[in-house]
Amino acid sequence: RVTVISSNFVSLILITSMSMCIHLIVRYRELHIDSPNASQWSLVKNTVDHMFKPCLYMALTTMVAFNSLIFSGIRPVIDFGWMMATGIMVALCVVFIFFPVLVLLVGKRTESDNVKQHSPMTDFFEFITLKHGRKLIAANILFFVIVVMGLAKLDVENSFINYFHESTEIHQGMQVIDKSLGGTTPLEVILNFPVVVDDWEDEDGDDFFFDEDESEQEDSTKYWFTAEKLARIKSVHQYLDSLPEVGKVLSLATMMQVAENISGEKLGSFEMALLYGAIPVEFKSIVLDPYVAPEHGQARISIRIYDSLPDLKRAKLLQKIEEDIQHELGFKRDEFELAGMMVLYNNMLQSLFQSQILTMGAVFIGIMLMFMILFRSWKLAVIAIVPNLLSAGAVLSVMGWIGIPLDMMTITIAAISIGIAVDNTIHYIHRFREEFAVVKNYEQAVRNCHASIGKAVFYISITIIVGFSILALSNFIPTIYFGLLIGLSMLIALVQVLTLLPRMLIIFKPFGEQSNP
Repeated sequence: RVTVISSNFVSLILITSMSMCIHLIVRYRELHIDSPNASQWSLVKNTVDHMFKPCLYMALTTMVAFNSLIFSGIRPVIDFGWMMATGIMVALCVVFIFFPVLVLLVGKRTESDNVKQHSPMTDFFEFITLKHGRKLIAANILFFVIVVMGLAKLDVENSFINYFHESTEIHQGMQVIDKSLGGTTPLEVILNFPVVVDDWEDEDGDDFFFDEDESEQEDSTKYWFTAEKLARIKSVHQYLDSLPEVGKVLSLATMMQVAENISGEKLGSFEMALLYGAIPVEFKSIVLDPYVAPEHGQARISIRIYDSLPDLKRAKLLQKIEEDIQHELGFKRDEFELAGMMVLYNNMLQSLFQSQILTMGAVFIGIMLMFMILFRSWKLAVIAIVPNLLSAGAVLSVMGWIGIPLDMMTITIAAISIGIAVDNTIHYIHRFREEFAVVKNYEQAVRNCHASIGKAVFYISITIIVGFSILALSNFIPTIYFGLLIGLSMLIALVQVLTLLPRMLIIFKPFGEQSNP
């Protein structure tokens, strides 16, 4: 089924397939410039031969990144991971079947004669990499420190009402419900009292003196209403009603207050027992059954939370309620429990931290293993993973610094960012290896890569940034954050791949020593 998360499947698959196509187009035009007299069949064949291996590596590592989402423990996120992994492999097959066929059908053209060998932006990144290497490394160390500080500020507190613009009908309607009708998110406090057994039982649990029929059981439950129980229920009710985050509060104490207002007298245990026995069954199911179950020894206090409070901290509020009921009202921990949508929603939000950690850990381990298998070098695998982790971590750090909370959409950003950004890393390293094998010089290989694969990386990144930025037009706030943060991640990844990655290749020399320039 389509969810808020899986609805991004189409755009991401479109971007992935477009990325492969751009790499193929750039490579085809390069070959066309180098061999203008070659036949169309030869150009297409050489293009596919050169690009299939890096595109296959790209697809495999991206699949690993998306498959890491299965560790999130959240069903829509897990389904999205499987959908993306399957879709990427289908996209690879479709691109490498249809691209060469369509290029052959179109025929050879002359537009490649006017293709520029250099791009101003890639030349700028090349200049930074080769002329300011030390400053570049120092800047990235400082950048890493800032990223870590931002990650420490990540939060999960968010509210559904803030998912929509204030101008939308959904936001305005929820504001009315929240402010005028006593709150939005339901929370229940269940109080447990001992169940009184009126008849004797033998060792087998059978009635020893007599068997109660339904009317006798109903008569026995009315004596459950003692002054002590009523006082304790009322104390919890009044405490909850005093909290600024709490709106409407309903319980047995509410019904007692109504009855006392009508009778003009305070009700005790005897009066409550008479009242319980006198109320008709059809009315009892309306006014008492939702708030008390004498046969189970339980009383229920139903409250609603103001979801639109800007400083609402659900986890702290639930913890405060639990501690105050124990320490201030004198309940033991097994004598009450919190339940309802508020608890479920808070548990889901708190699990996002663990899901994010597991997802990031799975991505890191999976991508590292894939790099070691593909490049057959642990040094090259480390060099390749650093720029991608920095770009993904930077986005999460930005969320921490500006106060964007984690939700079910934003926890996928890290995996998606690495999954897309790693494509450019693989293509760059693959081309760098080819160029270095020819020139045997790291700096010259950087120049050649920036003039060739660097242009493809730049085109793809700009396309992705513009494409995801369109999501800013949505009325759904998480979708806006998702689009803008993915775009930001691609911008950071573009800078890292064209600056830090080649600089690390120059420093660590993973392909062996170079010859003199």
